[in-house]
Amino acid sequence: MASRSSIRSLLRPVKLQFPCAQIPRYFSRTAQRPDAPPQQPSSNEKTTHFGFETVPEAEKEARVAGVFSNVATSYDTMNDFMSLGIHRLWKDYFVRSINPGSSSSTNPSANPGWRMLDIAGGTGDIAFRLLDHAHTINHSPSSSITISDINPSMLTEGRKRSLQTPYANSPILSFLVANAESLDTIPDNSIDLYTVAFGIRNFTDKDKALREAYRVLKPGGLFACLEFSGVTNPLLDAVYKRWSFGAIPLIGQLVAGDRASYQYLVESIERFPKQEEFRDMIKAAGFIVPGKGWEDLTGGIAAIHKGIKPVEKL
Repeated sequence: MASRSSIRSLLRPVKLQFPCAQIPRYFSRTAQRPDAPPQQPSSNEKTTHFGFETVPEAEKEARVAGVFSNVATSYDTMNDFMSLGIHRLWKDYFVRSINPGSSSSTNPSANPGWRMLDIAGGTGDIAFRLLDHAHTINHSPSSSITISDINPSMLTEGRKRSLQTPYANSPILSFLVANAESLDTIPDNSIDLYTVAFGIRNFTDKDKALREAYRVLKPGGLFACLEFSGVTNPLLDAVYKRWSFGAIPLIGQLVAGDRASYQYLVESIERFPKQEEFRDMIKAAGFIVPGKGWEDLTGGIAAIHKGIKPVEKL
């Protein structure tokens, strides 16, 4: 068992020194926070948070777009930093817990397939896993998915990656540039599964996005969210916060030449509602929440939240 002194030494600030001449820069910074203090919103203007900043709601969407345009090509690397490298295991488990393409019928030919919508899913990381599971595990070749993202740069990365899958240029995979708070092109009661992974914390109006998820899902349809959350163990929480705020922005600066985007991403995790509060937001949108409403992963560094749209009584 580790001694108290060794634990204290782990939590003690560490000075990281890197010789500047030896630091490679692989990506140029295309958008930064301005050096001057941001303009304060007027008293009658609706505000929200952008990391630890308070900004007008109309401004947040553009600023988040700038962040993800910057990190689109290094998105997996970013998630490696944010999750200590285990986001791939979380995503695999997330998809298995959903079991997409499953059918109550024992006759595979009677399986009509799931119509799935992956929101903020630009790079296709979740969508391709969902299709793989539906097609290979549940033998549901008619299951299809739409990858939706507000950021065209992220969708461009997803289209590029789709070329390495069997789903490229097929009717079972489509891409949609859309705001999750206003999915105007998607009809009511038309989706079997709505997923959002590591995206909803960046939405300007999360309650509105949850109501849109409820609208587009069929009765009995599933809302499933994977997101960074509240760490439940105090020691792990202290270590993770020191890593997040001390190391991740620095690594973003060294690897991607973009400290500001990575600083925002760390702050957005801290500002996201904790497990109980987010569960209550899902319930307030109209969903039935199974069990306690969430499942912690790796001590609450991330959590899976689910809600089911009630089946209307005849």
